[in-house]
Amino acid sequence: MIIGTAQIKLGANWVHSLKEKRMIVKSIIGKVKNKFNVSIAEVDNQDYHQTISLGIACVSSERKHADEMIQHVINFIEGNTEAVLEDINVEIL
Repeated sequence: MIIGTAQIKLGANWVHSLKEKRMIVKSIIGKVKNKFNVSIAEVDNQDYHQTISLGIACVSSERKHADEMIQHVINFIEGNTEAVLEDINVEIL
């Protein structure tokens, strides 16, 4: 069993409230859950309205497949939000 994980940090400088940030985070999480078979959640920086930290996890039988799934999700998030991708930490275990 191979587990792929990623922590993504996004910057959203135009966001001025936690309510506005929650709307963006819910939108991203909903779109990813509908398109990919992965787990995704906000994992850090919940009290900072201009920083979004998302955790992603998937399970696969092959290392290559797990890495491809994580990369597809990262590319999807980057292409479907106005937030700027600031940092990515990917681990395949």
